[in-house]
Amino acid sequence: MKTPLIQLNDIHKAFGANKVLDGIELSIYQGEITTIIGKSGGGKSVLLKHIIGLLEPDSGQILFNGHPLSEMKRPERKTLKRKFSYMFQGNALFDSLTVCENVALPLKETTSLPDREILRRAAEKMAQLDIQGIEDKYPSQLSGGMKKRVALARALMTDPEIILFDEPTTGLDPIRKNAVLSMISDYQKKFGFTGIVVSHEIPDIFYISQRIAMLNDGRILFEGSPDEIQRSVVPEIRNFIYGYEDRRGAHNGKGHQPYIELRFLQEMVRLQNHHIAFSLVLFTFENIDEIHEHAVHIAGQTVIENLALKIRHKIAITDSCSRFGLDKIVLLISNADSARAHAFCESLASEIQGKDLMGRSPNPEFCFSISVGFAQATQDSSLETLLETAESSSIPFYKFKVC
Repeated sequence: MKTPLIQLNDIHKAFGANKVLDGIELSIYQGEITTIIGKSGGGKSVLLKHIIGLLEPDSGQILFNGHPLSEMKRPERKTLKRKFSYMFQGNALFDSLTVCENVALPLKETTSLPDREILRRAAEKMAQLDIQGIEDKYPSQLSGGMKKRVALARALMTDPEIILFDEPTTGLDPIRKNAVLSMISDYQKKFGFTGIVVSHEIPDIFYISQRIAMLNDGRILFEGSPDEIQRSVVPEIRNFIYGYEDRRGAHNGKGHQPYIELRFLQEMVRLQNHHIAFSLVLFTFENIDEIHEHAVHIAGQTVIENLALKIRHKIAITDSCSRFGLDKIVLLISNADSARAHAFCESLASEIQGKDLMGRSPNPEFCFSISVGFAQATQDSSLETLLETAESSSIPFYKFKVC
């Protein structure tokens, strides 16, 4: 069994009579994104501050690569601190500094490098994150999503091994929230850092996380994979997760992964008891990574959100449409064999133009590709087998040019 990069053992913390952390047990593994979820005011940010060393626990032990933090000498702690970076909830960009000066700030504060070298490295990091051309602008001149990218560039300036993200999508609309989550996931793969995220974006945060920890009443109520937490039968976990999902589903008009699992079970009962056929359709955005590389993350998420909305407007009230990860949409068509499912998609494809999904005229230099797969359910089908069948049988559905 691999050793955790960071391990918290029986961590307690109180502020006066208010006990915030009450025996925290948590493991963070290298090269993974671990997300901490839980009720507002439940101590998630306090927990982050313990991990980064801004707060000391009243009792308990924090280990880094198996070495207790409390036993480290001052030079060791200083070396460890350099491995961390922090992306603040409100970005914390300085309004009086230009974008380039904001990005360069960590090197100015922690090194004695010449200004010319610091600016060169800042420009290099901005190029890696595709935010060139705004070096001389001020934060007040940037959109919310662009501010997030600048904040992430600053967090990456020291090439940290560990980055802490405190509510990185606060204040953004649904499309930009998914764009920021996608950005974090892509850059984690590119730079290889260990990510620790505090977030309320359920279930979207599950799509980019390898591990989820749920904080409840000062303790870690759950620690495991996104799939495991979504299948938990613990009432507190289900109420928290599905409460968030229900509110978001009502807001944006479409379901998410647990919702489609429930609808699948309902359709299977109809099929087994009354022989009413249904089909699954899987839309996959084939080259979303290229979109993120050549354009911006919001472009890919805009297309996905708009296609989901188009599907939602076209389906019957008995059908179900759901985001299934950051690059897939699942559609369950009730009372339909595979022929009807094919006909639905042909009709949908004929009605869509690139500008409908992008919200503007497409760029002729780049092609965004969507494929579609079909699977008709049988008496003994499982959702997993239907998804596998649909994915293996996918064919080009619709291609259009995207900015």
